[in-house]
Formats: sequence, structure tokens, C-alpha cells
Amino acid sequence: MIKLDAKSSIVIAFSILIVALVLYMPKIYLRNNIYYVSKDVNKLYAHYTSLKEENRFLAQQLEDMKFKNQIVDSLIIKSLEEKK
Repeated sequence: MIKLDAKSSIVIAFSILIVALVLYMPKIYLRNNIYYVSKDVNKLYAHYTSLKEENRFLAQQLEDMKFKNQIVDSLIIKSLEEKK
């Protein structure tokens, strides 16, 4: 049986601590990385949805301008035909 004195107890405790750190540090590192990457993904997705909404709004404005332009063109052509 192993005789435990103060020095061997400290060595065993530090050995257990080092083994635990070696086993759990990669897990902690990966969880932190996953957390920060998911925060970045959520931020980028929020930007994506806002830009998508803005694109839809701008497309609607463009469609309205095209419609107004067609109406104005038809009025101008009609007024020019009446002057002849």
C-alpha cells in the first residue's frame, strides 16, 4: 500500500488537477468558440434579414417609379398627339 505523506499527497493532487485540465480545456475552448461563432452568425443573419427587407422596399419603390413613368410618358405622348 502507498504511504501518503504531505509531499506525495500534493503530487497526487497536482497530477489529478493537470489530468482534469488536459481533459476539460479542449471542451471549454470549443464551447467558447461555438458560442462566439453563433453570436456572429446571429448578427449576420439579422443584417441579412434587414437587407432583404430593404431590398424588397427598394424593389417596390422602383416598381412604383416605373409605373409613374409609364403614366407620365403616355400623358406626354397623348398631349403631343393632340397638338399635331
